[in-house]
Amino acid sequence: MAIIYPDISRTFSEYLLLPNLTTKDCTPENIDLRTPITKFAKGEKPAITLNIPIVSAIMQAVSNDTLAIALAKCGGLSFIYCSQPIEEQAEMVRKVKKHKSGFVVSDSNVSVNHTLRDVLAIKEKTGHSTIAVTDDGTANGKLLGIVTGRDYRLSRDPLDKKVSEFMTPFKDLIVGYVGITLSEANDIIWEHKLNALPIIDKDQRLQYLVFRKDYEEHKQNPLQLMDDKKRLMVGAGINTRDYKERVPALLEAEVDILCVDSSDGFSEYQRETIQYIKENYPDAKIGGGNVVDREGFMYLVESGADFVKVGIGGGSICITREQKGIGRGQASAVIEVAQARDEYFEKTGIYIPICSDGGIVHDYHVTLALAMGADFVMMGRYFARFDESPNKKVKRGNSYVKEYWGEGSNRARNWQRYDQGGSVHMKFEEGVDSYVPYAGKLKDNLEVTLSKIRSTMSSCGAKSIKHLQETARLVLVSSTSLIEGGAHDIILKDSEY
Repeated sequence: MAIIYPDISRTFSEYLLLPNLTTKDCTPENIDLRTPITKFAKGEKPAITLNIPIVSAIMQAVSNDTLAIALAKCGGLSFIYCSQPIEEQAEMVRKVKKHKSGFVVSDSNVSVNHTLRDVLAIKEKTGHSTIAVTDDGTANGKLLGIVTGRDYRLSRDPLDKKVSEFMTPFKDLIVGYVGITLSEANDIIWEHKLNALPIIDKDQRLQYLVFRKDYEEHKQNPLQLMDDKKRLMVGAGINTRDYKERVPALLEAEVDILCVDSSDGFSEYQRETIQYIKENYPDAKIGGGNVVDREGFMYLVESGADFVKVGIGGGSICITREQKGIGRGQASAVIEVAQARDEYFEKTGIYIPICSDGGIVHDYHVTLALAMGADFVMMGRYFARFDESPNKKVKRGNSYVKEYWGEGSNRARNWQRYDQGGSVHMKFEEGVDSYVPYAGKLKDNLEVTLSKIRSTMSSCGAKSIKHLQETARLVLVSSTSLIEGGAHDIILKDSEY
């Protein structure tokens, strides 16, 4: 006979937090949002700690190198999508790792024999207006000059004009040398009113570019998530089919952490994948998932997972519950898995972080997920709205939207994430193709979300996520109380904002 769970499958929207005493030192600016993402033993520190409890989803419409850089600068982490050729994914990882906290490895380079047409093509592709001229046209060639928008005029210069004829030559450049600090580079930039400072080695080979705007950005992002070499951190998704080829390429690109991208992680395929990686690359960090209960959590923990992702069918783009009838309300799933995590920690002294993936509709749902026991959350729709995501921005009516599609949709063609053996191709979709409202820059929006999280934690008297998990008081709400919680029984004025 089937096992029937007596409890209701509940969502985040069915809960509210009760306020606790807010002490004078428990102000939003004193809230610590750091949280572990990899397992660790009691009394030890995790190998990787997030500065904010937010990561981006393993999705084509969400996590590429551009978004990974923007999120890491804010203290979070992106898992670059794996539904692409191995080398292309590894190259995205390399681009993030090369973006060294103000010292940027140039990805816009030409030789003296290239033409203005080539320069314009690079500018169109990368959006960069400063292009390095090296002897071999690579990022580490001997620096021969620089091209900026001030070096040519489209109205007068033919497209076949050689770069050597209009570049600013090396003899006229002001440069810095390897070993210079970011502060020293900034002093040179300001003293000479430069937009960019090339950093070269003793052989005149280009190493980095330091931009005026990046230094200012660095000062404005004190929570940047960086590795021990002061490079931004980045994760990558993998599947259970080509992991033996994909993982070594990603590790060679110096990815910081991996995560198996699967619609259902409670499978032998995922166990074999995690165990293979742990046996062959013992220093690699890898998360598993997705699961919705104690059994699934323990299965992945015993397989060697460094963190476990919780949630099936709760994403805005996901129709797994509708198509297959499997899944669980996200709140119920997080609560049960968090209890299993805590019991495992008490028994073994090993703490396994859990990630709540899906079900986030409002910003306060993030705080609820943390209060229920999640160490961090993964979001897709949230990030798909921003400039930095790779999906296309289109105009609909009087406003802009961005395309957003699920990894389980026909558009993504990511059948490798379904661990059911046999034919690679599914006969139905578990995700849809849609739009989300365009919202602008990631940093501007994320700052608002983090402000809300800190403010709520302050009202709960919790100065850290761990403290929130230990002291939070949650209450179930009725449908009528949800109406009461919003604006009601009034006529709202039209707003210009």
